[in-house]
Amino acid sequence: MKDSHVADDVTRAAVELFATQGYANTSVQQIVEAAGVTKGAMYHYFESKDDLLFGIYEKLLSLQKSRLDQIIARGGAVDDVLRAVCVDVIETSIDHMPEGTVFFRSMHMLSAPRQQEVTRRRREYHDEFVQLIERGQAEGVYRTDIPVAVLVAHFFSDLHYLSHWYSPEGPEDKTLVAEQLTDLFLTSIRRPDAAA
Repeated sequence: MKDSHVADDVTRAAVELFATQGYANTSVQQIVEAAGVTKGAMYHYFESKDDLLFGIYEKLLSLQKSRLDQIIARGGAVDDVLRAVCVDVIETSIDHMPEGTVFFRSMHMLSAPRQQEVTRRRREYHDEFVQLIERGQAEGVYRTDIPVAVLVAHFFSDLHYLSHWYSPEGPEDKTLVAEQLTDLFLTSIRRPDAAA
């Protein structure tokens, strides 16, 4: 089991350095110096820089997937469930914005097996999200004139660009931004003739 203190210090330092100067430009020496640990201590918990980068993704993917599963398990009307899912994934993305920044800039630098694992994990989340939209379509709530893939891309493109324009120090808090983006998305996919 990992000593969470050392592993967390190393992860925090790596996220900050990867986000500010890039994965390729960050050395293991810089990470251990920023974390205040030795290389030996880092290598006790992480096999390589690749392992560390994967761990950053893995933690965020696991968090968002477990929260998705909890929201779906609570049940309810599809529009309420999808709303809760959208707000949650935006809020958790804002909470972990440096990790997200690293994720989208550096995923292509992971080893091939690790890239495949990240893709598989993201696909699991994506597939459950698609199922919610398809359920809403079957119930006559969401439009069917646009392919589901386009509807899903519409939502996640907003999510992926958060780090380009959103600042936690800005005037809007994360919940307000999450609710606003969710409202825009749900309004755009709702059938005009659907019962309110």
